[in-house]
Amino acid sequence: MAVDAAAVKRAHGRISGIIHETPVLSSRTLNEIAGGTLYLKMESFQRTGAFKFRGAFHAVSRQLEAAREHGVVTGSSGNHGGALALAARILGVPATVVMPEDSAAVKIAAVEGFGATIEYCGLSSTERLDRAQVLADEQGMLMIPPYDHEDIIAGQGTVALEALEQVPELDLFLAPCGGGGLLSGCAAYLAGEAPHVEVWGVEPVGADDTLQSFEKGERVTIDLPDTIADGVRNLTPGEMTFPIVRRHCRGVVLVDDDETVEALRLLMLRAKVVSEPTGAVAPAALLSGKLSLEGRCAVAVVSGGNVDPGVLSRCLEAAQ
Repeated sequence: MAVDAAAVKRAHGRISGIIHETPVLSSRTLNEIAGGTLYLKMESFQRTGAFKFRGAFHAVSRQLEAAREHGVVTGSSGNHGGALALAARILGVPATVVMPEDSAAVKIAAVEGFGATIEYCGLSSTERLDRAQVLADEQGMLMIPPYDHEDIIAGQGTVALEALEQVPELDLFLAPCGGGGLLSGCAAYLAGEAPHVEVWGVEPVGADDTLQSFEKGERVTIDLPDTIADGVRNLTPGEMTFPIVRRHCRGVVLVDDDETVEALRLLMLRAKVVSEPTGAVAPAALLSGKLSLEGRCAVAVVSGGNVDPGVLSRCLEAAQ
């Protein structure tokens, strides 16, 4: 199955009624700062608090017989793990999630609360995905990766499907980029349905594997990322997602942690919404001036809201 607009539409038909159709919000103050019309696509309001539930439910439901027989496993910093755990519980499937040793307490609680088994391994995405694959091979479980899977990509692309329906005057679409599942799915959909829309990925300065890969024209591996945005600490873009990103995206913008924290503060004080640091990465590109709207209309995905209160408090103090 090639991931294109038609695949995203099929995915939406399968998961509609299970996922939340998340709203878009705007703020006059944020519009003034961004220099145009900025809509926030609130995936922090999605089930499990992040966009990841879309792809996880789609992937498990598409392989339900095998999943129920063997169970599912994944590696995740938290949001995909929580999404897979809930999807598995809804569909009657046992789940195991390999998480980093420094996982946020709120994300651990979500995975455990949905009934999945947790194993801890390393700090990087590569380490936990490698361990998850070992468990899949040894125990016969079905591997549901966080991004490099056609069903995952198509499911995440439904964010753009909804956004275009909600904001038909859309000129730019921005999404954070870790492994690239969200960005590639949304880019594939918009390329087919609204090719005039500029699609941009946004990464932290300390985790710029996609930008380096974009500039070199091939996947690049970086050292262990150093960023507050724990959901995008990838060493390299996805093998399946990167060609889609390279083909359909205008480019990749970098924001530093200070810009991300300031965006998180503005989201809370002006839009009255709570975001995790990773969720503030895409809005930060516009609110920091790294990408100028020049009177145009943009949707920036607030990808998740699963943040420890202590981390949120430190971010708000740092932004004063």
